[in-house]
Amino acid sequence: MAIFDVSLTLKTGMLSFPGDPTVSIRPVFSRKQGDKFNLSLLSLTTHTGTHVDAPAHYVDSEATIDSMALEIMIGPGVVLDMRGINAIDRRVLEESALTDETRVFFKTNNSLKLREQAFSNNYTYITYDGAELLIERGVKLVGIDYLSVDRCDDECAPVHHLLLSSGAFIVEGLNLFDAPVGPCRIYCLPLRIEGGDGAPARVLIETTSN
Repeated sequence: MAIFDVSLTLKTGMLSFPGDPTVSIRPVFSRKQGDKFNLSLLSLTTHTGTHVDAPAHYVDSEATIDSMALEIMIGPGVVLDMRGINAIDRRVLEESALTDETRVFFKTNNSLKLREQAFSNNYTYITYDGAELLIERGVKLVGIDYLSVDRCDDECAPVHHLLLSSGAFIVEGLNLFDAPVGPCRIYCLPLRIEGGDGAPARVLIETTSN
């Protein structure tokens, strides 16, 4: 058994989606400055780093991050190898190792891009017909290793709308660089934010291989 933390480390100035406020972590109290304890102030969005999109992100829905069914976030799943693929479409998924998993993470060339300081608009994304197939297969948790499942220049975000309208949750910003592909057990725990459209999350995968 091996456990992999596939969450990005939160830090000041970390990679963010264009137009989103950047992350800031600054000390309010500091022992080095003579205070009795250390305490920091976080400034970040609900979609910072590794995070979960609730249906309320794009859909008028009561399915907020604090009302989600926890059983969706924990359980067996699979990490699919999509390296070398530019767009995850229906054909690609039909030819993949996807079976009847409820939780699916995509490991792509994006894992390298996450290590860069500058945002890349040429990342691997999920197509609309690819999202349709995921819904048909009953997938409820869809994860990818960059900051959006949609194509960068598609402001209508059709894949977000389709997946979230189906009741599925999306995990973006997964750090899958060192994660093995194949079956695993997923633990995805977003912050419990009242009425949240999303939340940063700590995500672990547990495998049976060393």
